[in-house]
Amino acid sequence: MLSHIDNENKPTMVDVSEKGISLRQARAQAKLKLGQEIMLELNNGEIKSKKGPVFATAIIAGTMAAKKTSELIPFCHPVALEAIKIEINAINASEVLIEASVKTSHKTGVEMEALVAVNIAALTVYDMCKAMSQKIEISESYLLAKTGGKADYKRAEQ
Repeated sequence: MLSHIDNENKPTMVDVSEKGISLRQARAQAKLKLGQEIMLELNNGEIKSKKGPVFATAIIAGTMAAKKTSELIPFCHPVALEAIKIEINAINASEVLIEASVKTSHKTGVEMEALVAVNIAALTVYDMCKAMSQKIEISESYLLAKTGGKADYKRAEQ
């Protein structure tokens, strides 16, 4: 059964009024294939572009986006986030991995906030690096884990 459909088969926001507050955490990731040309610009964990520091800007954008998730996705509840951590690290000579961890004490989870954070961070990297290459690829965007609520989830290792 879909949680965002009511008894009359109409879209609706889930009623969380009866749920208890608990610690909710989520982690998500996205991979970016930047290519070796762009990765050659990586110096001390950062890429400098004409637009500024790429990864630092992407972390700020991802953080801002996580806080605005309920404005972007219609049935997401507004959630006061207590912690957002975004990391961007090279994983080989042509790719970087973006991971976001989000935490709050609330009646609803923060999976969407973590997913929005990594995807907006990835799009920000794309935007800031597109002048160097149009071949950038965003892939493997998914939830890694979540705790709190009815059930915990951890993605099985691939």
